[in-house]
Parts: sequence; structure tokens; C-alpha cells
Amino acid sequence: MARLVTLDDHTFAVEFGSDEAPVPTDGGLLLPPGRVAVLHGLGNAEFYRHGYNSWSPCGWRRLSDRPLRIENPERRLTADDTVWDDPARHHSSAVAALKGPDGRVLLLGALGLDVPRLTADADTLAGWYESDGAPWFLAYGDEQEVFAAYARQLGARLGSSGKRAGNVWCSWYAYYENITEEQLTKDITALRGLPFDVVQIDDGWEVAVGDWEPNDKFPSGMRALADRISDAGLVPGLWLAPFIVLPTSRIARERPELLLRDSSGEPVVAGHNWGSGYWALDLTLPAVHDHLRELIHRVTHEWGFTYLKLDFVGSGAAPGVRASGAGREQAYRDALRTVREAAGEDAYLLGSGAMLLPSLGLVDGIRTGPDVAPLWEHYATTDPSDALARNALVNTLHRLWQAPLVEIDPDVVYFRSRLNLLTVDQMRLLRDLANICGFRAVSDPPGWLHPDELEEMTGYLAGRPEIRQLGRYRFALDGREVDFTSAVQPESEQRYPIA
Repeated sequence: MARLVTLDDHTFAVEFGSDEAPVPTDGGLLLPPGRVAVLHGLGNAEFYRHGYNSWSPCGWRRLSDRPLRIENPERRLTADDTVWDDPARHHSSAVAALKGPDGRVLLLGALGLDVPRLTADADTLAGWYESDGAPWFLAYGDEQEVFAAYARQLGARLGSSGKRAGNVWCSWYAYYENITEEQLTKDITALRGLPFDVVQIDDGWEVAVGDWEPNDKFPSGMRALADRISDAGLVPGLWLAPFIVLPTSRIARERPELLLRDSSGEPVVAGHNWGSGYWALDLTLPAVHDHLRELIHRVTHEWGFTYLKLDFVGSGAAPGVRASGAGREQAYRDALRTVREAAGEDAYLLGSGAMLLPSLGLVDGIRTGPDVAPLWEHYATTDPSDALARNALVNTLHRLWQAPLVEIDPDVVYFRSRLNLLTVDQMRLLRDLANICGFRAVSDPPGWLHPDELEEMTGYLAGRPEIRQLGRYRFALDGREVDFTSAVQPESEQRYPIA
């Protein structure tokens, strides 16, 4: 079925596989489920690409420029969706948009699961679902207004969260996997009285990824560690990757029936980290849900960690042959609901490596970019998903429209001079963005900070500036203008012509 539709005094030709008519709704039109194509007439517009999970590249590119994507196949498997990847065409996950010559934006967004994908060229903006599909939302107008309207549609259908994490101290960017009970006990003591709300223990405490028991570096056990954090007046937080296992883990050896498998019966490699490929669990299996309930109940109700950083969760939607035949995003959402029910409504759940739509209403926060690092860029890589401060900032700026739906985690900010190659201006940009998001996390041990750095951190965490958005990359924080344009679009990267 083809129809002409008018939005904000502009006419578009829309084609979809149904006799149903588009329905006017808050801020735009509802289009029927299935494949949809919009003849846009906007020419060489700017294209908004939304990444598949937290780490996938996200941003605007001119249609005549090279598509924004991850080039490395192993990294793409970890940090994006390989099924619909197209090196020659601009493509997006869940939502895409085009900004025309007059500054107005045409947005097409999915309103359900089933791995919605979109693509665009100089003539057409198209969207489809991997399986049965759900309706679409089409809007045209001011950039901030059309994204806000789409967010309202998603919230009404999939849910939202207004929970706030507060100020978080995280162990990762100081020690990485080299954490010990002895060192963390010293840090928890030093954090007492500082303006933090949460102490989150990151990767390095577990026997192996998949075997969620404390290793020999934590002889007193995890309950004792959580009690130390609570005694310091802080909320205990813990890192988990509940949907994946390493091939060398005990659970992979002893319970291979829990693994997601491909059409040949081999375990699905869902990504790469820890010097290895890792495997995903089949989230449609009742036994996997039992495993998740037991794990999350133990961590939250027996050990006492009520802030959970759930990492690598997007791997639960990796392509594979699932026991129930359910769609991969629906399987992910059902498993996430099991995690939420086991943790309880009072727990704070942060999704990392998470997809937006199937996470809504179940997690409280989502990481919106790749890991930061104490360096801005690296001469040896141009991968937009690599752990670099600029990559994290760019991704988060392009996902700020999600703030009404879920708390946006831009990752940590820095105050230390020790083991840090960021400039003063670069650190300030990260801090300003964290203030805009309202999610502020730090990984600097107090013992690493000089007195002036500790004072600066304390003052920053105690403040709550008033935020006003002035443009796509321009903001006012307590009246001070902050412009991220040069960080997002340095002169050397303002054009990526197609060869």
C-alpha cells in the first residue's frame, strides 16, 4: 500500500505492506507493522545512525559520506549486530533520522522488538523487522521535538524508569581485573564521608566469567565486602555478566545444555573479550531462567549487593537456534524480566552492552557508549567502539534523547593526574557531559588524588548544575555555555567521502 502523508506541511510518499491507514498520534503518525519505506525527497541529508547496543557507534553522517560502522569483524560481533551489517549503505538499529536542507528532521522509529533495522539513501528511508514486527512511528519537524515524541511513544509501550543511581565509585578504571579484598577495603575506608552513594566492585572478583563465586583474592567472601560498603554508609554494587560464559568456565563444562547453539549444534560465539571468544546462554530455556533466579537472588538478597552492573547482556540476543523459537530480542527481554523480578524493584539495574528497546521498563540505567579510558584518542585505531574517552563522549551525546526513558550512563569521569593522559579541557568535557546526563561515576581511588584533585572531585560531586540544551551539541550549565561540536567533529573527521 502506498500513500501520501503530510507532516509539518511537508508531503512524503510512504509504502507499507498493509491495507491499514497511518494513524495520527502524539507528535507524528503510527504506521502498520512490517516493512515500510518513505520516499523522502531530502536529497543528500544528514543520516542519524543508532547503534545496536551500548558500544555500537552512534551519530550523524551525510548520506554521501562513508557509512558509520565498525570495521573489525571480531569487534563488530562484540559491539554491534552482524546480521544486518552493510558496509556500503547507511544502516541503523531501532530508529533512524534524516536532517534536510531546512534543518527539519524526518524520523522513523520502531515501536517493538524483533530486531528492527533501518537503512537510507538519497531517495528512501526504509525499515523492517527480523520477524513478525510491530508498528512504526514517523515524525517530521524540529530535531529535539521529533526525538522527544519518539521517546514518549517508546515509554508508553515498553516502559521507563525514573530511578537515579546517585554518585558512583567504580573499581574498574583504577585496577581493572587486579582488584583484591585488601585493596578495596582500604579504598572503602577512604571513601567514607565523601559525596558518593554507591561503591561498585567491577570485574576481577569472580572465579571465572560464568562461575559467579569469589576467587582467592576475596577470602572473606562477598557478603563481608558488601557489609563493609554498607557500614561506610554506601550502597554495595557489583559487576556481573549473567548471560555469557567463558569456554573454560566450570558451568560451560558441567552444564553444556544451557548454551545457545548454532544450526550445526556448536556453541554460539557471541563476542570476544578476556583473550577469548565467549559463549551465550540460551535465554529461552527454563533451566537458564532458574540459573538466573538463583544467581541474582544470591547476589542481591544473600550477599547484599543492590546495585548491579549487568555487562555484555546484549550477547543474550546473539543469532542462534533457541529452544523455544522465540525472537532473539524477546528472549533477551524475558530473561531481563527474570533478573528484575529476582533482584526486586528496589535494586538498581544498569545495563551495559545492552539494547535500548528490549531493555526499557526493566533496567534503570544504560551505558550509552564504549568504555572511556584515560586517553582521548589513539593513533593506532579509528574504531568508533574502542575504549577511548572521545568515543564514549560522542556516543553518549547522540543518545541523550533517551533520558526520559532510562538513566544515561556516560561512564566515568577523571580527576587524577596519575596514569592519565587526558588534558584538563578533555576531563572537563567528560565532567560536563556527566552533569548533563545526571549520572556521575568516578574510578579514582582517593589515595591517588592530590589534595587539590580531591577537593575538585568533592566539589563536583556535591553540585547539581541547572542544565539547558541550546542545540545539538550546545548546552548551558548554570549559565556557562558548553559546546561539544569540536570534540564530536574535529576538522580532520568532518568529511568521510565514499571512495
